[in-house]
Amino acid sequence: MKRVLIWIGATLGALIVLAVVALLLYANIGVMGAEPGPLQAVRDDPAIVLDDTGDSIVMSPADGASTVGLVFIPGAKVDPLAYASKLSGLVAEEGVTVVITRPTLNLAFFDLRPLSAFTDEVPGIDTWLVGGHSLGGVKACQLAPDADGLVLFASYCANDLSASDLTVSSISGSEDGLSTPAKIDAARPLLPADAEMVQIAGAAHSSFGDYGLQPGDGTPSISDPDMIARLTELVGAAAASVAP
Repeated sequence: MKRVLIWIGATLGALIVLAVVALLLYANIGVMGAEPGPLQAVRDDPAIVLDDTGDSIVMSPADGASTVGLVFIPGAKVDPLAYASKLSGLVAEEGVTVVITRPTLNLAFFDLRPLSAFTDEVPGIDTWLVGGHSLGGVKACQLAPDADGLVLFASYCANDLSASDLTVSSISGSEDGLSTPAKIDAARPLLPADAEMVQIAGAAHSSFGDYGLQPGDGTPSISDPDMIARLTELVGAAAASVAP
């Protein structure tokens, strides 16, 4: 019996080790990196201060005039810096401070930190939106009760926020092959009745970042400058609606 128990324990231990190794391999292999050109343009923009804290990337207006922040959660296995360019107009033109998180194991579902872990990185801002792209948006929905508003980027909620008084904006793409228009519509009842639903013509799933095309996605027809302009306009309006 003792030998059987030892064998069972060793087998279970080996299975756990294999599961952990498999998870680490999955989380770290195939991470979609940031395209260097758009990222460098953000680094060179004198209106933006980009600070990599290790736990997150903080983009703030160079003039320090910011009263609203956005905590942005990346999609699964996407380099957080891949979103810097698409969110840059919010910082430079709308004065919104953007905190892009670095999810645990590159997967937002494994990140157990509360919203305050990121908002505390920017003292002096008390009004916060939380948002995310794709699976990052699903995580943002879970953190939304601690925020003043929610912005979904090609994403939808899995938890019910329909009875909340949150300011909610859902921004999707007409050519998205992953978070398809049908999936966005199917999850609409989980959002408040007054949630703003906007579909950007010509935008695919990958249009919300700068990390290349994704398998299964549609073909985008909107240019990067036009996409930045639309996101700046739409998220800027959401920020203005919760601004003190």
